[in-house]
Amino acid sequence: MGEKKQPQVMAVVEDRSTEPHPVSGNFSYGNKVAAASAPGDEREYTRLIDPTHRVKGAFVVLARNKELHSLRSSMRYLEDRFNRKFNYPWIFLNDKPFTQEFIDMTRQMTHAETSYGLVPEEHWSYPDWINQTHAQESREQMDRDGIIYGGSESYRHMCRYQSGFFYWHPLLDGYDYYWRVEPGVKFSCDIDYDPFRLMQERDLKYGFTIALEEYHATIPTLWQHTLEFIKSYPQYIYPRTRNDSLFSFITNDNGASYNLCHFWSNFEFLRSAGYQAYFRHLDRAGGFFYERWGDAPVHSIAVALMLSEKDVHWFYDIGYKHDYFEHCPTQPDWLVHGKCYCDPNTSFGMKMQQTGNMC
Repeated sequence: MGEKKQPQVMAVVEDRSTEPHPVSGNFSYGNKVAAASAPGDEREYTRLIDPTHRVKGAFVVLARNKELHSLRSSMRYLEDRFNRKFNYPWIFLNDKPFTQEFIDMTRQMTHAETSYGLVPEEHWSYPDWINQTHAQESREQMDRDGIIYGGSESYRHMCRYQSGFFYWHPLLDGYDYYWRVEPGVKFSCDIDYDPFRLMQERDLKYGFTIALEEYHATIPTLWQHTLEFIKSYPQYIYPRTRNDSLFSFITNDNGASYNLCHFWSNFEFLRSAGYQAYFRHLDRAGGFFYERWGDAPVHSIAVALMLSEKDVHWFYDIGYKHDYFEHCPTQPDWLVHGKCYCDPNTSFGMKMQQTGNMC
């Protein structure tokens, strides 16, 4: 398969007549990362709201059978807010066979095409270089230390799969773009245009909704192995001396340490040679099993090392909530006129605006 491109989103708002129209200007917060501007002219915007010209995009979901109902909730939010107009297909993946109930009840949530696939066993098992006794001892110690998911073996397989394998699944053949969706998430704002098509037209590469700090206890050696990668593969690293470098997003001391900041996003498009080399380097180090490396910091560090400022986008206009973490746009008209229903005072985006810091 060819390298997948990476999408992002521009800002759109509804006026009092509830007809969507482009927003002028930029929403720019944080260090080096900004929300993309609205479409440059009405012609571009008209193209993006046209549901008859879809690109090769799909929603991709990694879920277990027991997450059926929380996933149906996610689907309802996304179908109501966006996909009932654009009808992009859904692809569901699981390390166990899906039950017929899961298949039937997810199909009921959309008029779009649905596909169901099994994760290859070699992508959800220990590679031969991992000492499984050491891995078990590490899990048990993290569990005693009270680290979230510290004792979970399946969580580690999931993070490794999301970091390095899910986008190679055969069901994604033929697609150029994918949007990851998690069970139990909420989308609180109308998405009036086609994000997939915007990604294609602007050649954008990566986006996020929330920026958080990772738990240091889960990734104590991740930065050390990252520095080894930088030294071994300089051809993949974007020059940190350039003004549009994102290196300062992930370090406050010029690379001596990782500041734990990471993008938390349901938009993922990382299939480049550089990212694959980075994943293989980390995979050989064993930290997915000996520690508890998550896919979000792995993706985020790679983005900050390999992409430039213009390639990365904060999805400011997409209201999104996962567990206790939420992003809610603060434009008053969006709440008054029904584009969004969330409370901006509880949003992580509010911190970005007040402090100018992503994390």
